[in-house]
Amino acid sequence: MNVLLIEDDVKIASFVTKGLNEAGYVVDHYINGTDGLAAAKQEIHDAGVIDIMLPGIDGLSIIDELRGSNINLPVLILSAKRSVDDRVKGFDTGGDDYLTKPFAFSELLARLQALIRRANHIVEPNNITVHDLSIDIRTRKVKRGGKKIVLQPREFSLLEYLMRNSERIVSKSMIMEHVWDYNFDPHTNVVEARVCRLREKIDKDFEFPLIHTIRGVGYVLKHDS
Repeated sequence: MNVLLIEDDVKIASFVTKGLNEAGYVVDHYINGTDGLAAAKQEIHDAGVIDIMLPGIDGLSIIDELRGSNINLPVLILSAKRSVDDRVKGFDTGGDDYLTKPFAFSELLARLQALIRRANHIVEPNNITVHDLSIDIRTRKVKRGGKKIVLQPREFSLLEYLMRNSERIVSKSMIMEHVWDYNFDPHTNVVEARVCRLREKIDKDFEFPLIHTIRGVGYVLKHDS
């Protein structure tokens, strides 16, 4: 999932970007409204997090321009303005949700996920299961054969991506794009290393493996019956 973040406060932007990355999102961050609007028009994103007070073009003007161009990007507005009138103005302009500063990252993440689900008309399952392996998206708990497995945030994001694409081969570049926030470097072994660690937790000590390497192509999570 790709999120467009337009926020000129460096600390807030870093805080949000780090949290979204750890939750498995790729973030495109812009510090001014002009560049942010151009990115929103030229690139495909699953949702946008847009501050109101921005250099260049303000957040409400960005949203108004997007709606006028029939771009239905789900938008979560960030603002220090707390009055009812300000929130109403944000919704009237075309914002989908409104979050006032300061905020807890957990609330931002929950609101963002809800926007994406609604935009795609998806009832998001709380659990994903492949054979005897299951993950709970909300609690981030993992179990295989009834045994609890503890994963680091990036490991969970990798496993979630593999499980959402179960039975489908995903390349290293696809994994890098969706799990890490940078393009694939053919000289790095970060994917192999993380998959290896994930296998140690998911497949070791179980009767059969679920994570398979397709040599020269990528990886696939499946149960070979």
